[in-house]
This record gives sequence, structure tokens and C-alpha cells, in this order.
Amino acid sequence: MSTLSIGLGVFATMLVLMAVRIPIAVAMFVPGAIGYILLSGWHPLLAHLKGAVYGRVSVYDLSVIPLFMLMGAFAVQGGLSKAVFDFANALLGRFRGGMAMAGILACAAFGSISGSTVATTATVAQVAYPEMRRIGYSGRLATAALATGGTMGVLLPPSVTLMVYAILTEQNITRMFLAAYVPALLAAIGYIAVIAIMVRLRPEQAPPARAAARAELMTSALGVWPILAIFAVVFGGIYGGFFTATEGASIGMLLTFAITLLRREMTYHRFVQAVRSAASTSGMIFLIFIGADMINAALALSQLPAQLVDIVAHLRLDPVLVMAGIMLFYVALGCVMDEMSMILLTVPTLFPVIMGMDFFGLMPTDKALWFGILILTVCEIGMIFPPVGLNVYIMNGLAKDVPMKETYIGVLPFLATDALRLTLLILFPSLTLWLVQVMS
Repeated sequence: MSTLSIGLGVFATMLVLMAVRIPIAVAMFVPGAIGYILLSGWHPLLAHLKGAVYGRVSVYDLSVIPLFMLMGAFAVQGGLSKAVFDFANALLGRFRGGMAMAGILACAAFGSISGSTVATTATVAQVAYPEMRRIGYSGRLATAALATGGTMGVLLPPSVTLMVYAILTEQNITRMFLAAYVPALLAAIGYIAVIAIMVRLRPEQAPPARAAARAELMTSALGVWPILAIFAVVFGGIYGGFFTATEGASIGMLLTFAITLLRREMTYHRFVQAVRSAASTSGMIFLIFIGADMINAALALSQLPAQLVDIVAHLRLDPVLVMAGIMLFYVALGCVMDEMSMILLTVPTLFPVIMGMDFFGLMPTDKALWFGILILTVCEIGMIFPPVGLNVYIMNGLAKDVPMKETYIGVLPFLATDALRLTLLILFPSLTLWLVQVMS
């Protein structure tokens, strides 16, 4: 059996294990270990594991992940999401479909604190969905808007997936954060536009508009000051060069905890829940790291990545077509794995391919930032793309009165605007790089 056949077999076995719902870390580690044994033997595998596992989890830069995860967990347990939604609803309630638009903005704001798509979707939906249904929103629009809005947690800083990409490709985390803002703004604008069009074409999907009184608007605005303060201190300090992303994560976590104490929202039980949630999620991420390292090591021994680079180089295709093909590959891959697994598994293989091609004359660092944002954009799409769409499943668990089919139908217009946004980001890298160049 050739080394290439073994590499293809390892990759195919991993996809099969993921398709039958074996935990992601196990689905990557086991085929990788078997492939490594077939290619090198038992003793080289044991020698590899002896140093590789410690080398992976002891990287200082990775400490930013559990710190931001704990910051997000404190925000969830401290009830900050309700204040965000109340303010967004008071601001946009004057428009038909305003509460659905408010759900999008609340997801964006809370995603910028929690850094987690799953936490953003689940938390905002628990606050917004019952209220939307109570006043007459259709199940299709309510679930689709919240499931879609939650995907912005993938892109908005401090997105864990964004930080992982930066670490894997040795990019500056602060520059990655800056590159994400304009694409995220385009996403929010596109989603709000979709809602405005949907309620105009089918008015029965949303109740008539209700403008908030001035007193209600002022009261709700006062409720969001903690999030604004956290955002200003953490990201202002990072972008201003006062401290690193890791130090910013530490400060943000302490600020969030202190504010929840001052608001008297944090109890001992909620504190334990927050720590347990952050520890569990961080542990899962690090296990996926180990599994991805194992399978990537086996694939490297099989020479599969090198042969892929060679094949692409000899095809002489237009680089933009190659990028479009890679994006379609990610959409298909999103049907069987989550965004973190996709990043860890594919970036070591595809990143050299992209860096070896010329895209609009971009410098290597700019090209790396641009490619990362494109991947994260496709990961957003995968979170709601049929037939899996993790966010759709989360919404289905919270909105048991709405069939999953209805939610999938509801997300189709949002997927259309995602496709348009992805096309613009591919054709115009300046949309991604403008803020980076301005702030550098």
C-alpha cells in the first residue's frame, strides 16, 4: 500500500467517524494514530506523542482561549445578554420586524463579549425567542433570525476560532481582530436587510411596529454600559498597544466578573457553572487540538499535503477560482464537522497552497489575514447550512414548537446574503484589510 493511499484512507476514515457522530477529537486522533503506525511504526508514534501533546497544550498563546471563554461564561451567567437585547429592541422597535433586527444586533454585541457562537445563540435566544413569539412573530422568522445572528460569534473578536487560526498561521491576533470587523459589519447589515425585505413581502411574519418611549430607550441604554465599558477597556487596550491579547483576556475576565458582582447577578452557583462551562469548552478545544495534530502528522508522513500543493501548482488555474473551490470545499466539510475542527484539520494543509499563489498582488501577511477571514465567513455559513447547521439544532432545542424544516426554510434568504458577502470579500480583499491598514 502506497503512502498516498494510506493518507487518503486516514482522511476518509475520519470523515466516516464524524458522520456517525463519534466525538470530533477521537474521530481525528484514532485514524491519525493508525496511519502513523502504518507509515512509521509503534515506537516512532510513542516518541511523537511524548513531546507533541505537551508541546501543543503548553503554548503560552493558547492561554488566551480559556481566559476569553471564562469572560464569556461570566457574561452569560451575569445576565448581560438581556440588557443588550432590551436596548437593541428599544432602538429598532419602531420598524416592522424590529425585534428580529434587535436579535441580530444583540447577537453581534454579545458575540463580541462571549467569543462563542454556541453561547451567543443559546443565551440571546433564551431572552428574545419567547418575547418574539408572544407578540406575534412567526416561528420561521424568529428561529431563523436568531440562529443566523448567532453565527457572528465565529467572526467577531474575541472569536475563539479566529484566535486559533491566528496561532496556527503565526499571525498577530490583534491584526486578525481588526480584519474581522468590516466583514462582521457587512454580515449584520445584510441580515437586517433580509429581515426588512421578508416582513415587507410577507407582513404576517411580524407584528406592527411599536416605537419605544424616550424613557424606555434611556433606561435600556443605561443597562448596556457594562458591556460598553468591558469592550472599551479590553479592545481599546489591545488595539492601543497597552497590553497583549492574552493580557486583555485576563483583564476582560476580571472586569466581567467584577461587574456581575456589582450588579448582584453572580451567585456561588452561577460562578461554579461559569467556571465549569469554560473549563469544559476549553478542554474540548484542547482535545481537538491534540486530535488534529495527530491526524495532520499522519497526513504529513503520507505526503498528501505536499502532493496537493503540487497538483494545484500544476493545474495553472486562476487563483480566484482556486479560492472559490476551497470555499465550496469548506461548505461541504461543514456538513460533517464544526468550525474548530475544520480550522485545525485543513489550515496546515491549505495554508501553504494559498501562500504560494498570487492574489491581487497581496503581501504574505495581508494574504494570510484575508484567507483567515474568508475561512471564518464560510464557517459562519456552515453553522446554519442544511442538513446540519449547529445553530439550527440549538434553536430547535430551544424552540420546540417550531419544526426544524421551518427554520431551514427561514435561513435560506440569510444564506443568500452570506453568499453575496463571501463573493465580495473574495473579489475585494480591501474590505477585509482596510481597517488593518488604517490602524497599523
